[in-house]
Amino acid sequence: QVQLVESGGGLVQAGDSLRLSCAASGRTFSRYHMGWFRQAPGKEREFVAASSWSSGRTYYADSVKGRFTISRDTTKNTVYLQMNSLKPEDSAVYYCAAGAGIVVNTKEVYEYWGQGTQVTVSS
Repeated sequence: QVQLVESGGGLVQAGDSLRLSCAASGRTFSRYHMGWFRQAPGKEREFVAASSWSSGRTYYADSVKGRFTISRDTTKNTVYLQMNSLKPEDSAVYYCAAGAGIVVNTKEVYEYWGQGTQVTVSS
């Protein structure tokens, strides 16, 4: 049974940093991309960042480029999202996902999802 478990969310002030973690288990992810998405109230779930599990190649949404960094530790089967210079508009539930598709920024190609972790950034 595949499980993706996120942690690390919380309430912070604008300009602060947070690191989200996603512990993956239940299968081999070597052929997968690991992605982070977020969803704010009343909005669509949107792509934030992704990384190839095997190569570590990374992809980012324009809105987070230069502030967020995705990384993975293959020995711990864990993916991280380091979020710096947080803004109130970054507030959302953040989801970890795993997918084997070629396209990495579309939620429909991701097969497995975590339960989400809340990030709230106050101004």
